[in-house]
Amino acid sequence: MPEGILCIDKPRDWTSFDVVAKCRGITKCRKLGHGGTLDPMATGVLPLFFGRAVKATALMPVEEKSYRAEIRFGLTTDTQDVTGRVLSESDAPVTKEALEAALDTQRGEIKQLPPMFSAVWVDGKRLYDLARQGKEVERPLRDVTVHRLELLEFDGENRTCTIQVVCSKGTYIRTICHDIGAALGCGGVLTSLRRTSTMGFTEKQCVTLEELRELCEAGRLEETLLPVDAVFSRYGRVFLSPHQARMFCSGAVLDTRRVRHPDTTGPLRVYEGGGSSRFLGLARVEPATQELIIIKLFAPIDH
Repeated sequence: MPEGILCIDKPRDWTSFDVVAKCRGITKCRKLGHGGTLDPMATGVLPLFFGRAVKATALMPVEEKSYRAEIRFGLTTDTQDVTGRVLSESDAPVTKEALEAALDTQRGEIKQLPPMFSAVWVDGKRLYDLARQGKEVERPLRDVTVHRLELLEFDGENRTCTIQVVCSKGTYIRTICHDIGAALGCGGVLTSLRRTSTMGFTEKQCVTLEELRELCEAGRLEETLLPVDAVFSRYGRVFLSPHQARMFCSGAVLDTRRVRHPDTTGPLRVYEGGGSSRFLGLARVEPATQELIIIKLFAPIDH
């Protein structure tokens, strides 16, 4: 069974689950998951996790994400994008100067009101389920961070623009577009969205579904997969001897006074030392006992 990570360039109008189902059929791999859901209208970087790498999806480091988005002004919808039901229209002109000022309201640490058409849970129900019933409920504001927001293109005549956004996990780009339109006083909707990076992966590392099929037909899938520890590259490393590695993989707690390790209480990548430096899993140092505590094993236990 293939094991590792492969980034797919998600097509427009596919759900993330659609992509996973299609890739299961192409690769004949049943144990397959994805990292970071994309809306159906969005395209771009969708990491897929094969085999034991699926364990990593619940352990992802908090990474910033980047997007390229197109906005149309003079319109609002119930979904905050062009696919929704129109709520209002405006003929008000938009100048570049006014747009730059509106963009500034969405930079840095901001508060967002999650859109009703979203997967956020409120009182045990998904917001999009309530929205489809025609209901709107109160929902708490969320703290998010927009690290960078740049204006790439602006068309004043057609009242459209293209922006680049680098933001924290949980940021709704649709809501940024809506709130920019609100700051301008004319409304705005998302018309196109592409995720250009996530989890440290970029669109240059992506393959299309057709390219994935060609890789499988040529028997080259496994050589194309990235190792699972690629998503944990921000963490420090610990190298164990073969004997220590066997103990670690058997669930034994190791004394860190006999293991060289970075001075941190955060997660660490654990490897069996030597020429191969085989990735074993994630662990942390317990300061009180100086023990190496397993967070998650990725190597076979019977090694």
